[in-house]
Amino acid sequence: MSTTPRTYPWASQFGPSSVTFRLMRADDKDLFKTFIRSLPAEDNFYLLLDVQKDSAIDNWMHGIESGATLSVIAVENNQIVGYCNLHTNETPWIRHVGEIRMSVSPAFRGRGLGQTLANEVFAIARARGLQKIWARMAASQKAAQNVFESLGFHAEALLADFVKNANGRTEDLVIMSYDVTGFVN
Repeated sequence: MSTTPRTYPWASQFGPSSVTFRLMRADDKDLFKTFIRSLPAEDNFYLLLDVQKDSAIDNWMHGIESGATLSVIAVENNQIVGYCNLHTNETPWIRHVGEIRMSVSPAFRGRGLGQTLANEVFAIARARGLQKIWARMAASQKAAQNVFESLGFHAEALLADFVKNANGRTEDLVIMSYDVTGFVN
């Protein structure tokens, strides 16, 4: 994988499936809404907005339009099968850091699609001058932690009883980070 961003779109095989990678556009709203709402409820529980609300999808697309969010999407047969977002901030003391959020369709998990999406975002982050990427997840999201560890992230912080799960019980929030400046692949 290159350390510089690619020219989009481009395609690759994942098992029997040909997947096209490209940047999300605001006119992908309906395509994205179909994908995000098709995921298991637990995949979306800890998102920062309720994707069951159309206004939340509108806000997501506003982030894409404004450039605050860059999203690489994976598309098979005109359906999104995964995305990886990079959220940036123009505040001077944190503009060198981006937040990554990612989800892959259950049918594509374990095939390397998440790794490919993340590598795309790492290359874009590096080209934009970012130095660190961070991710946050509930401590109970062990699979997500494993995925991010496999990408080279490591735990930076544990915030005790910081989030509430679907049962209303508090649990810890794990903050993981990745040094983009050291990304070589």
